[in-house]
Amino acid sequence: MGLTPVPNDQLATIVTSLEMRARPPLRPARPSPLALVRWPAPASERYRTLFRRVGGPWLWFSRLVMAEDALRSILDNPSIEVYAATDRAGIELGMLELDFRVQGNCEISYFGLVPEITGKGNGRWMMAQTLALAWRKGVERVWVHTCTLDHPSALGFYRHHGFTAYRRTIETFADPRGSGILPADAAPHIPYLGSVSR
Repeated sequence: MGLTPVPNDQLATIVTSLEMRARPPLRPARPSPLALVRWPAPASERYRTLFRRVGGPWLWFSRLVMAEDALRSILDNPSIEVYAATDRAGIELGMLELDFRVQGNCEISYFGLVPEITGKGNGRWMMAQTLALAWRKGVERVWVHTCTLDHPSALGFYRHHGFTAYRRTIETFADPRGSGILPADAAPHIPYLGSVSR
């Protein structure tokens, strides 16, 4: 067993892909103060702002650096659905993105809540809503991936909701804090080593 060094300006994460090949049985859904609001073809900056709020603590950055035309080709695609989880005042506290571009499949591309409201049952409510939206006519498989940079409970959460792990990969990339894509104090649970010299 060996260790593979990772340069200080890089991050490495283990990505686990999970899938569900049959609609799960209905479970009683607890009430939530949130609502899922569809965002058809949202404005890029509005989308990126919510993406940063929800994903910044877990170092989500891919959509923040994506070229505008590439992002618009996703957000304007009728086979991709974006939702904001909002509170009663209309404040956006979570996001969901479903990708139906592959026939018979629904990928949960992004699923998350701001840290302030996690651990209170809101994730269970949102997953119930997600699965109701994902399992529509013609869908035979719903899948998602998570990684070791995500919330420590994410993998167990997906498995609890009926997803089965089927693949594990390793992803490496430049730490987005090093280039200023995300602030240096983002994700304090993941040490930023870009400024450390040895």
